Amino acid sequence: MERQKILVVRNDKLGDFMLAWPTFALIKRYWPEIHITAMVPEYTAPVARLCPWINEILIDHNEGIWALSKNIRNGRFDALLTLFSTGRVALAALFAGIPYRLAPSTKIAQLFYSHRLVQRRSHSKKPEYLYNLELAHQLLKDFSKIEPDESLTISDNDLMPAEIKRPLLSFDDDITELRKKFIDLNNLSKKSKLIFIHPGSGGSANNLSIEQFSALAMELSKRSSQEITFVITAGPGEEEPAQDLVAKIAANYPAIYFQSDSGIAGFAHALQIADLFISGSTGTLHIAGAMNCNTAGFYPRHRSAIPLRWQTLNSPERRLAFTPPDGAVENNLSTVDIDSAAISIIERFL
Repeated sequence: MERQKILVVRNDKLGDFMLAWPTFALIKRYWPEIHITAMVPEYTAPVARLCPWINEILIDHNEGIWALSKNIRNGRFDALLTLFSTGRVALAALFAGIPYRLAPSTKIAQLFYSHRLVQRRSHSKKPEYLYNLELAHQLLKDFSKIEPDESLTISDNDLMPAEIKRPLLSFDDDITELRKKFIDLNNLSKKSKLIFIHPGSGGSANNLSIEQFSALAMELSKRSSQEITFVITAGPGEEEPAQDLVAKIAANYPAIYFQSDSGIAGFAHALQIADLFISGSTGTLHIAGAMNCNTAGFYPRHRSAIPLRWQTLNSPERRLAFTPPDGAVENNLSTVDIDSAAISIIERFL
């Protein structure tokens, strides 16, 4: 009997894709023999190739409906799970003849799916990864892989279902040796805590200013009893602000600049040695979360961008989230209390 195949679509930004990893894990947990193809844009494909539950990658080149439909048809899929629904994908999958097509019941695009699930994501009452998991859970019910009355096992303390084990993203590297090489290469103190700060946003979310990140680094260095070195990271096009931040911090405390020469995958490898990762609500923060790193994330107050909705995948004790105070302009992070954030970070991680 030919192996069944499913196409899972999350073809938007990096952070959104990382929050789909529990979905791939859950499907494989209850349907281990299924062949999973992930449809992603080209720039997230290197990370998709690191996912242990994905068998194949289909690159979305943002072509027209008919061209996309032909590519999908060539995959001979038995099912489609769309985590982020658009009319283009809905029509392409319909024309490709996929018999089972499941998506959130939102927008006009829902009319072109054979199966839908009402979620109300815009209310932001759950993490994005949990909305994704609910869709996967429905798929598994529809294919009789779990009982119709079975629920996801979620606790009040941790919204990640018990079926999903952390870290979701891991490597086989010897972390001690990897850390030693990094420290020796950059002539750093062996006793120093390595705090990675990513000041870029990739255009996905508002972020702290360079001055705020600098002030946070200063407060952490002054208040902590630990020796700290700051590793300032940058993606393509983010080099200038990152180097500016290095210069500001290095005037008083140890700080170095780091940019992976092997793209997103290389960046993820480097994060293995981080004692803490700090950034805005960006794709890089969600990579760190998938690796179960310690994270401190800064979020706007806008309902669609709050910490609950975009909660990282790491354990509750490994994450902190900060937002502007009540009454502040929703998307303005300039009012974040940096001193208070520094104290919370030190109490939790340093």
